[in-house]
Amino acid sequence: MYTKIKYFIICFFIGVYSYSQEGIPVYSDYLSDNYYLLHPSMAGASNCSKLRLTARKQWFDQEDAPSLQTLSYNGRIGEKAGAGIILFSDKNGYHSQKGVKLTYAYHLMFSRDEIDLNQLSFGISGGLIQSQLDESTFTDFDPIIFGQIQKDSYFNVDVGMSYNYLDFYVHATVQGLLETRRDIYTEVESDNLRKFILNTGYIFGDKNRILWEPSIMFQYYDVTKQKAIDINMKAYKNMDFGSLWGGLSYRSSFDGAEFNNGNGTSKQRYQSITPIVGVNYNNFMFAYTYSHLGGDVKFGTGGFHQITLGLNLFCKREKYECNCPAIN
Repeated sequence: MYTKIKYFIICFFIGVYSYSQEGIPVYSDYLSDNYYLLHPSMAGASNCSKLRLTARKQWFDQEDAPSLQTLSYNGRIGEKAGAGIILFSDKNGYHSQKGVKLTYAYHLMFSRDEIDLNQLSFGISGGLIQSQLDESTFTDFDPIIFGQIQKDSYFNVDVGMSYNYLDFYVHATVQGLLETRRDIYTEVESDNLRKFILNTGYIFGDKNRILWEPSIMFQYYDVTKQKAIDINMKAYKNMDFGSLWGGLSYRSSFDGAEFNNGNGTSKQRYQSITPIVGVNYNNFMFAYTYSHLGGDVKFGTGGFHQITLGLNLFCKREKYECNCPAIN
């Protein structure tokens, strides 16, 4: 019984504080040159087609801790269209989900030539997701426990837009646009999975020395009214073989949870610090991300580790004349 309670608490902590709902959880993988994971409008927006593989593992000192793997590919189709595909597997204790998303994007270029970046993009993704709840190891009798592995699949849609102008960018996406219900959970669960995501940033500096990229990301969950913000800073150093880059991200929720600290009641918001390092070697990319939780309430001393491997394919002969690493 204690083991089940522990896993329930872990699942609740991830659901409320890490904002990982149905679909691909929103972590910091977008900072590893992977904005397409969040925004369907970024499919085919870049100078190159992009293949990305990510693997994330949380709390190595906790059994059945959350883990996430994604495989994505996106690229240009013709002059104005883009397409992409995302495969993902997400496991969190007794709960797991697998899914696939297919994306179509349309890009409007307002530049006078092909190397000036002034692009407005629209995208839509359709995703099929299978949720699974493993109750086969539950031994205590409860009339609401099925006692076996329960599965349910559903379809949903993400829509978004992006605007890239020279060294400035902004992305806005609505994930889980459709209302849907999963039959493996209780009837009181909301069928509203809508999540709003907004990213914006600007790159400045000397490309022969160091480029700096401050950015923010804002998340809002429609049904719970939860809000969170990421404040990010990245730096790039161009090299003969490609580039070296790194950064720091701070995430904080606007909402807090009350807990008993032994002397009374305290309130804690979700907070995390995420350093990231990466290297681009010719058309290959490697990045490592580590996230450390702040606050008094934790379920382990370990952090969240993530590795991203990437390959750029079918690149244009000329890059855009801008400081825009995500596009070039």
